[in-house]
Amino acid sequence: MTQTSFAAVVGLIQANAFLEARFSSELASVHGLGLKEALLLMHLERAPLQRLTRVDIAKRLHLNPSTVTRMALPLEKIGLVERQADARDARLAYVALTESAKAIVQDVRATFERRSADLFKDRWSEAEIATFASLLGRLSANTPSDLAE
Repeated sequence: MTQTSFAAVVGLIQANAFLEARFSSELASVHGLGLKEALLLMHLERAPLQRLTRVDIAKRLHLNPSTVTRMALPLEKIGLVERQADARDARLAYVALTESAKAIVQDVRATFERRSADLFKDRWSEAEIATFASLLGRLSANTPSDLAE
């Protein structure tokens, strides 16, 4: 790895930590959700039939399926997600967004959009943000389900 590549990776890791802290704080105080929980809900919102298997969620969040199970239980208890069995395969179960969660997910997305705009407004031009988004998209090209679409 070149020195420039190393610096880029370290910068991305530091930026990720900064963003996680910043977004987690507001999501917890405004919506009572952790960052990963909010991302899980937004992925469900974008999924066909607004449901995904634990394995599919794990791939999208870069977690293992058992972590997704632990994350989904409290969300199920408060009525934001529900378990759905597959009609054709009893071994398969889905995590599905509930009707009552839909408005909450829209509010969470609005918080994300507002904080994202605030993050860049005094630092970069629209063209620079578009270039940055494109470069990050190339880096994560094989990641399933883009939430920014």
